[in-house]
Amino acid sequence: MPYVDRQNRICGFLDVEEDENSGRFLRRYFILDTQQGCLLWYTDNPQVQRKWGSLKLTYISKVSDATKLRPKAEFCFVINVGMRKFYLQANDQQDLVEWINVLNKATKITVSTLHVHSHAGTDQWWPQPIEN
Repeated sequence: MPYVDRQNRICGFLDVEEDENSGRFLRRYFILDTQQGCLLWYTDNPQVQRKWGSLKLTYISKVSDATKLRPKAEFCFVINVGMRKFYLQANDQQDLVEWINVLNKATKITVSTLHVHSHAGTDQWWPQPIEN
């Protein structure tokens, strides 16, 4: 199950497909670091092991359920990065949903919507962010 560590990163174990379309999944420890803008994975403990792989969050275009694309890989989801697809396998349905949600939230591009307000009684205009 993904958890938040002391540095406010989302962490947990997932299985990642060794090579695209190989069908062979390897257990790795993942860290979603939104402040650094990357998804990192290690063979085991990041304090002991060197980094095994990483993705910049800005390169991720979509994260979605892939159980129908990989029927033999239970609780599978896919991270789309350009023409490359990274298939990962969660521990259970809850983990699958949580990882998809946190990754999509982390990779979501937000564009500030601005209203233009007039300064009362003058010709001065300025942008004002919309309050959510």
